[in-house]
Amino acid sequence: MSPTGEPPEAAEGSADELTAAPEHEHRVDADVTGPRTAPEPADEARTDWAPGRATRPESAQPFEPERWRAVEGFAFTDITYHRAVDAPVVRIAFDRPEVRNAFRPHTVDELYRALDHARASSDVGCVLLTGNGPSPKDGGWAFCSGGDQRIRGRSGYTYADDEAPAQVDPAAAGRLHILEVQRLIRFMPKVVICLVSGWAAGGGHSLHVVCDLSLASAEQARFKQTDADVGSFDAGYGSAYLARQVGQKFAREIFFLGETYGAEDAHRMGMVNRVVPHAELERVGLEWGAAICRKSPTAQRMLKFAFNAVDDGLVGQQVFAGETTRLAYMTDEAVEGRNAFLEKRPPDWSPFPYYY
Repeated sequence: MSPTGEPPEAAEGSADELTAAPEHEHRVDADVTGPRTAPEPADEARTDWAPGRATRPESAQPFEPERWRAVEGFAFTDITYHRAVDAPVVRIAFDRPEVRNAFRPHTVDELYRALDHARASSDVGCVLLTGNGPSPKDGGWAFCSGGDQRIRGRSGYTYADDEAPAQVDPAAAGRLHILEVQRLIRFMPKVVICLVSGWAAGGGHSLHVVCDLSLASAEQARFKQTDADVGSFDAGYGSAYLARQVGQKFAREIFFLGETYGAEDAHRMGMVNRVVPHAELERVGLEWGAAICRKSPTAQRMLKFAFNAVDDGLVGQQVFAGETTRLAYMTDEAVEGRNAFLEKRPPDWSPFPYYY
């Protein structure tokens, strides 16, 4: 049984649909004479693959447990949360591989808690976001296949009767609060690297888009925007920022056609920073995180907010300005202004030059 209380076969789609021939995988390089076949994605409409479906060759496990320790104080069921043993880097991973790491409200609650904990931890400089695997059913890999369609209602994705927190207003129990996770990733003063270990589909595709950097498994990563297949659409970060990354034409193609793209295609289009052998994905991700943490923490924060401010309007300006104000508070000049006020005397600005 899956964590939703239903067998994985309860995902949308008939048995015939789930055993149909795989879709063609799109290629963006011009020298291709015809489409290649790829396994059916575990998109938001279908969270499992049928037995017998063609699958990619099995890949080695990229997670190296000896390089990580679990973060204490949490009892997560749908995600895992680790800290590197030798770097100020944390790893947060979807842990529902039997349903292609599709998320339900409980998953999103846990994801938000872990991300917010990392945001507020002054000894954490970088976050890796990925998906555990492989699937115990067929060995397939997924970063995240988006929202679990089996529990989507008219008001959003609904909690099961036995999992909704007691204090949750019934009107808020059907929610799209994955958007809150997107905003947290966008605004947290830490670099977030997405490690796309397999399918990034639907809402999972949008999560990878909103991360600061993306590394993709050469063998397993597949990108597919399934929103229009299931009567959904991401009219915010998932589409607007994707257009910034790959251009309007490619972004519209990705959403309007809903085709499947491999890691190299995604890299050429501009939505992936680097393609990495699957077995090395997490090692390279940790190396990138450690390298980021060897730079100036203040400079990295300001760089992230500066990049964001171009697209985030007044909200981005407010985030950037807030960080700037915090930096000002750290100066002797700001300390003099505060002390003069508390001591009820005129401030002495003479030691501070008028820089140009």
